[in-house]
Amino acid sequence: MKYVAAIDQGTTSTRCIIFDGTGRAVASDQKEHQQIYPRPGWVEHDPAEIWERTQSVVRAALQNADLAPADLAAAGITNQRETTVVWNRTTGRAYHNAIVWQDLRTDPICQALAHHGGQDRFRAQTGLPLATYFSGPKLRWLLENVPDLPAAAAHGEALFGTIDSYLIWWLTGGPQGGVHVTDVTNAGRTMLMNLHTLDWDAELLDAMRVPRAMLPAIRSSSEVYGTAQGVLAGVPVAGALGDQHAALMGQVCFDVGEAKNTYGTGCFMLLNTGPAPVHSQNGLLTTLGYKLGDAPAVYALEGSIAIAGALVQWLRDNLGLFTSSAEVEALARMVDDNGGVYIVPAFSGLFAPYWRSDARGVIVGLTRYVNKSHIARAALEATAWQTREVLDAMERDSGVKLTSLKVDGGMVVNDLLMQFQSDALGVPVIRPRVIETTALGAAYAAGLAVGYWSSPSDLRANWSVDTEWQPQLAATAREHRYAQWQKAVARTFDWVEP
Repeated sequence: MKYVAAIDQGTTSTRCIIFDGTGRAVASDQKEHQQIYPRPGWVEHDPAEIWERTQSVVRAALQNADLAPADLAAAGITNQRETTVVWNRTTGRAYHNAIVWQDLRTDPICQALAHHGGQDRFRAQTGLPLATYFSGPKLRWLLENVPDLPAAAAHGEALFGTIDSYLIWWLTGGPQGGVHVTDVTNAGRTMLMNLHTLDWDAELLDAMRVPRAMLPAIRSSSEVYGTAQGVLAGVPVAGALGDQHAALMGQVCFDVGEAKNTYGTGCFMLLNTGPAPVHSQNGLLTTLGYKLGDAPAVYALEGSIAIAGALVQWLRDNLGLFTSSAEVEALARMVDDNGGVYIVPAFSGLFAPYWRSDARGVIVGLTRYVNKSHIARAALEATAWQTREVLDAMERDSGVKLTSLKVDGGMVVNDLLMQFQSDALGVPVIRPRVIETTALGAAYAAGLAVGYWSSPSDLRANWSVDTEWQPQLAATAREHRYAQWQKAVARTFDWVEP
C-alpha cells in the first residue's frame, strides 16, 4: 500500500503529514521555528532553520508510521506565501534571513511605486494592489540592501524563491542539481507574474528592478518537478501550492462559487471563479486557485486577513493572559459577551478589504467593568468580524450569495469561535472531518500528478462533515455589533504618518 506525503511549511511551524488513499492522515510531525523581529514591523525567518525543521519532521512522520521513502507514491509542498528567500546556487546559503509576508519594511518602496499610477498600478497584470504583503517589493529591498547581491543575481548565482522553491531545490539535490521551480499559485503572489500569461512579466521585472536570471521556472501545481534525494530519496516531488490554494483543493472546492476559509496565523477566504480571472472592485485579490498539469488554470477571488491566530498568540506571549493558545476558549466562555470591547489587530496594517499600511491595532470600548475574559472573547470575535467584511466584499464582486462556509485550519477546533463565525455571517459554518486541508491539498496535487488519484472528482468522496454550526444571533443584534466593529476599524486609520 502506497501513501502520499505533504510538507506544510507555515509561518510559525513546519509539518509533515502522510495520507492514505482515502485522505486520512496516518502519521504526522510538527516543529516550530523562530520568529525574528529585528525592528518594529520587521519579521524574518532563518531559511536554514526551516530546511532543518523540514528534514526533521519528514523523518519523524515516516518513523511514526513505520514507513520508508519507498512506501510513498509522491510528496507535495505547501507553504507560507510571499515570504521571500534569496540563496546562493553553489553553497545553498541564504544571503539574508527570509523576509516574511507580514513584514512592513517595503512600505517606502510601495509608496514610491504607487506615486505613478496609484496603489492599483499593476492590478490589471497581477490582480494585486501595491502592498508590503507581496514578494516583489521584498526582493527589491534585498537587492538594494544586501552587498554584492545585485551582481550575483544578474549572473544567476543568486536564486530567488518563495519557500516552496527553496524547499523543492533542497529536496531535489540542492547544490548538486536541485530543481529551481515554483508553481503558478506562488508565482502569482510575487507581483512579478502576469496573471494572464502565467509567466514573468518584463514590465513588472523592470519596475521592481529584478533580474530574470534569479527567478525560478513557473510550473503547474501538479506535475513531477524532480526526484527527491536525502530524507525522501527516490520519491517524486510532484505538487506545490501556496497554503491557501492548497486548502481550496483540500476542501474540494472545484466548482465555480465554492468557497473556503482557512484560520491560521492569518485568515484567508478563497472563492473559485473558474477559468477566467474576476477583477475585484471591493478590495479583494484576484489570484490563481490552482493549475493541474496541462489543464487550464483555475482562478479565485481572495480576501486576505493578516492577523487571526496571531492575535491569540499575542495575548499568550506578549500579554501573558494564558500559557497555551488552547486556553483562550475556556477564558472567553467565562463571560456572556465582549463587555463592549472590540480588538482590531492591525499589527501589520490592514489587509482586505482596506489595504491600509498606515493602520495599527486598537482595543476600544474599555471600561473598569472589562476583564481578561472580555479581552479573550473580543480577540476571537475579531477573526469572525474580519471574515464578515471579506465575505461582504466577495459577494459584491462575484454576485454569488454564499449559503454556507467551509472552514479549516488550526483555529477551527475552537467551537466558540466557529459559533461566533456563524453568528457574524448569518450562514452555516461547516468543519470537515479532516481539518488539515492545507496539507491534504498538497497531497492531492502530488498524488494526481503520479496517478495515485485518477481525477479531482474522485477526491470528493474523501470529504465529509464533522460539525456544522447554525447562526443563533438575531439579525438586528448581528448588524448592531457589526456596525460597532466597523466603527472600531475606523479608529485604526492614519496612525502611521508619512
